[in-house]
Amino acid sequence: MKLFAPALAFVDLETTGTRAADDRVTEIGIVRVDCAPDGGPPRVSEWSSLVDPGVPIPPVIQSLTGITDAMVRGAPTFSSLAHDVAERLDGCLFVAHNARFDFGFLKHELARTGLPFSPRVLCTVRLSRRLDPEATSHGLDALIARHGLDPGSRHRALGDARAIWLFVQKLYATLPPSEIDAAVKRLLRIPSLPPQLPSDALDAIPDAPGVYLFYGENPLPLYVGKSIHLRDRVAAHFCGDWQHETDARLSAEIRRIEFETTAGELGALLRESALIKSVMPAHNRALRRKEDAGVMTIGDDGRPAFVRAADVDPADVPGAFGPYSSKRAMRAKLQSLAAEHRLCWTRLGLERRDGPCFARQLRKCEGACVGEEAADAHDARLIGALAGEVIPAWPWPGPALLREASADRSRTDVHVVRDWHWIGTARDDGELSALVDAPARPTFDLDVCRLLLRLYARQRDAFVPVRESVRETDLQY
Repeated sequence: MKLFAPALAFVDLETTGTRAADDRVTEIGIVRVDCAPDGGPPRVSEWSSLVDPGVPIPPVIQSLTGITDAMVRGAPTFSSLAHDVAERLDGCLFVAHNARFDFGFLKHELARTGLPFSPRVLCTVRLSRRLDPEATSHGLDALIARHGLDPGSRHRALGDARAIWLFVQKLYATLPPSEIDAAVKRLLRIPSLPPQLPSDALDAIPDAPGVYLFYGENPLPLYVGKSIHLRDRVAAHFCGDWQHETDARLSAEIRRIEFETTAGELGALLRESALIKSVMPAHNRALRRKEDAGVMTIGDDGRPAFVRAADVDPADVPGAFGPYSSKRAMRAKLQSLAAEHRLCWTRLGLERRDGPCFARQLRKCEGACVGEEAADAHDARLIGALAGEVIPAWPWPGPALLREASADRSRTDVHVVRDWHWIGTARDDGELSALVDAPARPTFDLDVCRLLLRLYARQRDAFVPVRESVRETDLQY
């Protein structure tokens, strides 16, 4: 029996609810079908397991599935089953009824364990609609009744997984294989692409690191993203599980897709940050220009001050504290340090009042507000408390280079950085020389600063300083 894919996994889940990002799996059933190369009978294996969701199962769900809290108590957690599940699904076309539900839950559960999950997905609801458009219902109960299927336990994971495998077998018993294969090919080619995009919209996107831009009717992009696997990441926006409202809205508004490749993940991160802050995409709410971001400085009077990103001189970042996403975030940090180190709220600028500060009234201040602690002593203790917040001095007098090669070594990008700022990325000697002599970007970038600080802490040797005395040697590509 030759099917529409060499290996298929018919999957069904039982869960505590309908929200993949918040609810949990209580049972998983997989029927794996591997076709014989010679066209003989396929090899079929079944597997299922109850799963301890770690949360109570709502009574209505218990009534529907028959799975109770007592049944899952002591069952394995999903994290303990994750690698086994991933192996059983490896290399398979993922087939499920209302596939966005099952795929969405598995994607979130596997992501929590750090495992990637990006199979091709076939929804048997959509397949049924395409092959039997005159039918009034395409729910699993309707398919079981219409085709006389006998899967065993309904509303249990393995029984429902068996039902969709039986449904596919029934299709091959009643329809020409060419008709089934054509329907599946059509569904897989444009699994959930918005109708306003051409069917080959994903074909030109490479499986490489880079950034992608979604455009609507206007010249400015709706959304900017990055990935080390561009094609898979772009496709994931339209996979149909839509656990994020942004994906659903993008699907309605998108009209074209553009992309830029990079040598690796670092370049993609840097380019994404720059693009988002320069073009302000409407749907990049979390990463749009952080105008409220900034750093903390200590003035000549010994008091903390917040300097907004637009006012930060790149050369002044080393030795400052933070960075912080907002002045509110800086104040929250100061409040935390005040509680831990008995610092004065008035001296920290957290409140303005005459007499004892709020912390002093709670006997949690050494008394700088009432003259019982010298201001210099208080300020020295503050500097000590902020030791973990200080942005370290830039280690070199000039810029440093971060070389990044593609996985196949066919491309090398050189990122030029200075004072925890990204100056630019070069792909040849001419670009590199120009960037080395360029000033640092005038606007402070919270995301890039954090990224470079983390990289420096983890992989200091990746930074190659450019020394004036041997500049030409250092700049050899």
